[in-house]
Amino acid sequence: LKPGGANIPVTEKNKKEYIERMVKWRIERGVVQQTESLVRGFYEVVDARLVSVFDARELELVIAGTAENDLSDWRNNTEYRGGYHDNHIVIRWFWAAVERFNNEQRLRLLQFVTGTSSIPYEGFASLRGSNGPRRFCV
Repeated sequence: LKPGGANIPVTEKNKKEYIERMVKWRIERGVVQQTESLVRGFYEVVDARLVSVFDARELELVIAGTAENDLSDWRNNTEYRGGYHDNHIVIRWFWAAVERFNNEQRLRLLQFVTGTSSIPYEGFASLRGSNGPRRFCV
């Protein structure tokens, strides 16, 4: 995990680093071949020099695109469950907070909830989940 790591005891001070390195090692060793194939294929299509100037977040936005999101479209295409409804106090607080977000914060919220920061061309009515069309849900 780390040069000379076998001789370094895990302590409260270095515990976080140890856990991060262990998780990274366990995740990466299981998908090394797939990741290498994906990267090779990507660079066959896109010149590496063109994407090297972006960090991971910027590259995702370049590839997936972004848009100013239409808050009224988002609200009109949101589904409520568990006793919530558009006029529920918690939902009013939620939308009041989202209204104060800038566009990037809204896209990050969308990515956290749906797994993507991309808004379909057709708007929020066309959001898709892993098994087909899926509305934003609270």
